[in-house]
Amino acid sequence: MSEHSQAVITTAEERPRDGWNDPVHGSISWHTLLSSDITPTDSMSAGIADLAPGGELKPHRHDPSEIYFIFEGTGIVRIDGQETTVKPGTTVFIPGNAEHGIRNESSANLKFFYVFPTGSFAEVVYRFPEAIS
Repeated sequence: MSEHSQAVITTAEERPRDGWNDPVHGSISWHTLLSSDITPTDSMSAGIADLAPGGELKPHRHDPSEIYFIFEGTGIVRIDGQETTVKPGTTVFIPGNAEHGIRNESSANLKFFYVFPTGSFAEVVYRFPEAIS
């Protein structure tokens, strides 16, 4: 990587799809758009997540704070036990170490843009309660 970040313009179609589909993590897929291991960026990482109908990112914690911007579909975000319905145009700030998750209870896909204040998505260590027990 270069000494300084560079401008990057990319799309989800240019990035591989990753995801989880298991009882601990839930069923979610995503495209990492910005991360220092794949782009010449150094201070933020971001991507687009996709929850199919019935999909869920199970409650978890991680050290960095996070932002969600919902741009398609509707769902339920849970942060420290409080549930809120989200829809296109909703922005969610999740404090660092807050237990949170999101689920899609609708019949259409739920898509959101997520951002971490870390240079690399690999720096975000997800901690799931089910995985610890």
